[in-house]
Amino acid sequence: MSLTPTSRSPRPSRAAPPASPPTVSPVLELNVGGEFYTTTVGTLRKLPGSKLADMFSSSAKACTDAEGRFFIDRPGTYFGAILDYLRSGQLPKQHIPEVYREAQFYEIKPLVKILEDMPQIFGEQVARKQFLLRVPGYSENLELMVRLARAEAVAARCSNVLVCAVRTEEDAAHCAESLRVLEADKRLVVKFGPWKAAPAIRDLLDSVRMDIEAQGYQVAYEHCSKKTFQPKSGAYEYFYTFQFTWW
Repeated sequence: MSLTPTSRSPRPSRAAPPASPPTVSPVLELNVGGEFYTTTVGTLRKLPGSKLADMFSSSAKACTDAEGRFFIDRPGTYFGAILDYLRSGQLPKQHIPEVYREAQFYEIKPLVKILEDMPQIFGEQVARKQFLLRVPGYSENLELMVRLARAEAVAARCSNVLVCAVRTEEDAAHCAESLRVLEADKRLVVKFGPWKAAPAIRDLLDSVRMDIEAQGYQVAYEHCSKKTFQPKSGAYEYFYTFQFTWW
């Protein structure tokens, strides 16, 4: 007896489920220190672990302004450059130090690394600041100079601060007697050095001027001449006058 397979009726085909609409990242309006920006949550969360991504995570407490915009209490001028990088990887072409500072604050680590390789940041962070770390008491001396200048500013247009800069131990030995004479005459001197690094005295003095100007002061320096500076012993070539102008 032969077995004939029974025919089966075809099963009805199931309808495919409707396609889900593409996920759209919500649009946000931001108030960054008074500057207004429009972006998406996806852009702000582009780099997980960054401070900016954490600010707009689902568990974060949002701070809003009177108009309902999300508020970030930070200077907003350079925030656009941060957004441009997160959106498309675009790098800033100007205001590099300012954008670098904001990238550090928001912990946008890939952008920070790229900017550190740019000449403006490399020169400041790797060259100049590393040199100044080798100058003993540099920051403390800057503070002392400002204090001395402000103390002499009463009813005066300018204040002068006397600075002694010595690069080597031999230089320090040459001006030691002059410093003793000035101390006996109760003339205050801010002494820099010696240091173990390649930059010369002029490089140090330029750095002092730059860092004091960065605090908002108007300052210039000049070499003390024999006519204007005559301690009882020589070595005047190691002494400089920094002049603060108030008005």
